[in-house]
Amino acid sequence: MNGIRVTRSVAIPEHELDLKFSRSGGPGGQNVNTRDTKVEVIFDVAGSSFLGSRQRERAIRNLGGRLDAEGRLHVIASDARTQAQNRELAIGRLQSILAEALRPDPAPRRPTKPTRAAQERRLAAKHARGQTKRLRRTAPED
Repeated sequence: MNGIRVTRSVAIPEHELDLKFSRSGGPGGQNVNTRDTKVEVIFDVAGSSFLGSRQRERAIRNLGGRLDAEGRLHVIASDARTQAQNRELAIGRLQSILAEALRPDPAPRRPTKPTRAAQERRLAAKHARGQTKRLRRTAPED
């Protein structure tokens, strides 16, 4: 399959990505005034047929503020001098953003408390340390 591998189980075909090119600032001198080197990759997360329903929900929830009103993710690259390099950069950024968004949530922490034996050991150690310090004191002179 010709596409962009995001995770082991998710690959996005290139026909689901919308690539837009425009003039960019940044490095390149006069080159940036004449060539469309800035790359914007747009991926419709909400309408993607290659994400399962659970993956889509997780991505929308985790991407939150990065999505536009239609549920699309925009990634822009204009760092390099050439369109090809910026295209690689934008697609790489898209991959890392989506991989992070699709990562499963960590299991919730279950609070624990120390065992009675552990509490008793801690208190015994505190008592022993206090006893050592008491023995180091100088005797009061009468």
